Amino acid sequence: MSCFVLLFTIIHLLFMQNDQKEIRNVTSISPHRNHVFSIKHNISTGESVYYRSRYKILGQAKETLPDLIQSDLKIDWLVNDVAAVTYQASNGSIQQFVATFGDRGDGMSYYYVGAEIHGRWQSDQLEVRSSSDGILIKQGTKEALFNWENIEQFGTLALVLSKNGEAKWTIALDENFQKSSDTATMAPSGNIILSKAVLTNNQPVKLSFVKE
Repeated sequence: MSCFVLLFTIIHLLFMQNDQKEIRNVTSISPHRNHVFSIKHNISTGESVYYRSRYKILGQAKETLPDLIQSDLKIDWLVNDVAAVTYQASNGSIQQFVATFGDRGDGMSYYYVGAEIHGRWQSDQLEVRSSSDGILIKQGTKEALFNWENIEQFGTLALVLSKNGEAKWTIALDENFQKSSDTATMAPSGNIILSKAVLTNNQPVKLSFVKE
């Protein structure tokens, strides 16, 4: 019996070693150090599972990313409670997954980010317009309209805008954002964050609401 237990233990340890070689743990801590983003990426299959902390110390699998991944994962904290993950899928396209850890409302009800940012937002070089047609991104003389069928919401804090099956931009609500339904002026206040979906380094841009 003892030989059987020893053999079982050796085989189990070998499987654990193989698992460690095949699984890449990707972890990132938020700027304020109060949120942890974690993904377990299976190198051999390309499958990646997103984990959320439970009881502050335990990790629980929340969902499997929709694409098989063939590149490193690039993580950008757009704000303290929004982490955008950019990667190259197995078909060569650039995709994004966004982990959100907060809320800009009362935390009790769901709301649509696109509706909450309805109107025009500007920075020095970029403009965002959200309307019934979709979201228009204007950069200098170039502009691109993303219809709502190609816009995916994550939690209640972020949107990923795609074109031809590939992620192009991410919009996140800044921590100072207040929904229009929460303000007396019926217009949103605070800022939104716009970030390109690229694997190279890029600087997210803060935009302010412009009254029409």
